[in-house]
Amino acid sequence: MTKTVYLMRHGETFFNQQKKIQGWCDSPLTDKGKNQAIIAGQYFTENNISIESAYSSTSERACDTLELITNKDYKRIKGLKEWNFGVFEAEHEYLNPPLPYGDFFVPYGGEGELQFRERVAKTLYKIMEEEEKQTVLVVSHGAACRQFMRYWAHTSEVDQKDRLGNCCILKFEFKNEAFKLLEIINHDFSGL
Repeated sequence: MTKTVYLMRHGETFFNQQKKIQGWCDSPLTDKGKNQAIIAGQYFTENNISIESAYSSTSERACDTLELITNKDYKRIKGLKEWNFGVFEAEHEYLNPPLPYGDFFVPYGGEGELQFRERVAKTLYKIMEEEEKQTVLVVSHGAACRQFMRYWAHTSEVDQKDRLGNCCILKFEFKNEAFKLLEIINHDFSGL
């Protein structure tokens, strides 16, 4: 059976606005972030997409985003959390090293890039392998979405080099135990 998973980044948070590193630490959605989630939710309504099952990172910013999109019950999954940046959590973004980060955060109590990528990939694979429904929404984080894209890059021709914006939706097909990125849905938030 072919399933569709919509993997989405959360809405803008106060830490996003303040340019602070936000991995396992959390901050609430801004009013703009709430409106981004509502606009992203309209995508599903306007395209007659019925979300049959939903999952979220355990971070409040992801849960709040999901709750603004659908009133369905959902499962909170720790494996969908953002990259753990160790002692760099809640510090200013200018302290980040240049990309790619690799294992930079490991000596500071954080995760290595491949360890993080594997965590997110295994978590999403397990969700979709066990899921009986065909249309699934998963709300996670920017780096988590990007690392999942990288893990499955060999199956897809769709890519985006730019940063994944808040409430960006990645549409994946899950078939024969593999994910394929079909589409990247960016919304116009210029009026917010």
